[in-house]
Amino acid sequence: MDAYLVGAVRSPVGRRDGVLSAVHPADLAGEIITALLARTGADPAAVDDVILGCVDTLGPQSGDIARTAWLAAGLPEHVPGVTVDRQCGSGQQAVHFAAQAVASGSADLVVAGGVQSMSQVPIGSAMGLTGPYQGSRGWAERYGDRPVSQFRSADEIAVRWGLTRDELEEYALESHRRAVAAIDGGLVTSEISGMTTDECPRRDTSRERMAALRPLREGGVTTAATSSQIADGAAALLVANERAVRRHGLTPRARIRHISARGDDPVLMLTAPIAATAYALERAGLQISDISRFEINEAFASVALAWLRETKADPATVNVNGGAIAFGHPLGATGARLLVGMVHELERCDGRFGLVTMCEGGGQANVTIIERL
Repeated sequence: MDAYLVGAVRSPVGRRDGVLSAVHPADLAGEIITALLARTGADPAAVDDVILGCVDTLGPQSGDIARTAWLAAGLPEHVPGVTVDRQCGSGQQAVHFAAQAVASGSADLVVAGGVQSMSQVPIGSAMGLTGPYQGSRGWAERYGDRPVSQFRSADEIAVRWGLTRDELEEYALESHRRAVAAIDGGLVTSEISGMTTDECPRRDTSRERMAALRPLREGGVTTAATSSQIADGAAALLVANERAVRRHGLTPRARIRHISARGDDPVLMLTAPIAATAYALERAGLQISDISRFEINEAFASVALAWLRETKADPATVNVNGGAIAFGHPLGATGARLLVGMVHELERCDGRFGLVTMCEGGGQANVTIIERL
């Protein structure tokens, strides 16, 4: 059976210590799930499972936040929930698991998405005192003492692809320009439930301000301006098969055409979207020119620019409303947020196929291709 996206909604993205910082993440996700069900007209009692992505599942994000969010929203107790961690791709992977469930017929109707409060649970909190690799004999034998750092990786990608700091900053500035234009033009309003203003895009930034920032690493070219912003947010999609669509009178908006995940060098870490995109297109029987819109998560400007160079995608079709450099990157929610945006953007531009991909910890990347109906 096919897997369909019936609904897609998100919260606004709040900056660290901003408007969403005091909202319990279970309440944040619960409110978005409630909005999703209201918009689609789906019966909460008919939902078979709730799958949410979340990273650093400690404190208010612990205890299986997918289950907690559903219950905190006052929804039926018989519906279970499960929380997924594929690092930055957690929200996207949640949708993949939902698609697999409904396509197999083991479930018919699944809520999938992600949530993250980086204000309440700082990035890296779950890594504790030693981190995930220190003390592992097998890791040391395979990868030696190569330091695992996303900032180092972003700089190494810039060197490998010959990207200058000027190029990174011009890309980052364009992300803010596109985000501000999308907000001012009302292009993202339909995606959002509740407060309709995303908090992170900067209207007053400039190349001069960016140039004045110090690199994140001595001798590097990556700065805070060319990196994704720490943020809070949630997003959710309703995934259904044909049986659920008929039984519950639902109206699909897109078909999930392809889902996959691939791995690459876990120390360089951030290059996997390049190979993953090629793999996904081949498996889906599509060419880069068949895709109307792309979302490549802007973890760092160097990641997006290297992906653009290798894929030869038209920059005019990539992150058309700005990316995580402008909007922020609430880790567990971003993959779902990008898919929410893609559903709405394909409808706006009358496009057929949309491709979403993102780099992830451990040198991984998810790819989702959806087809507008």
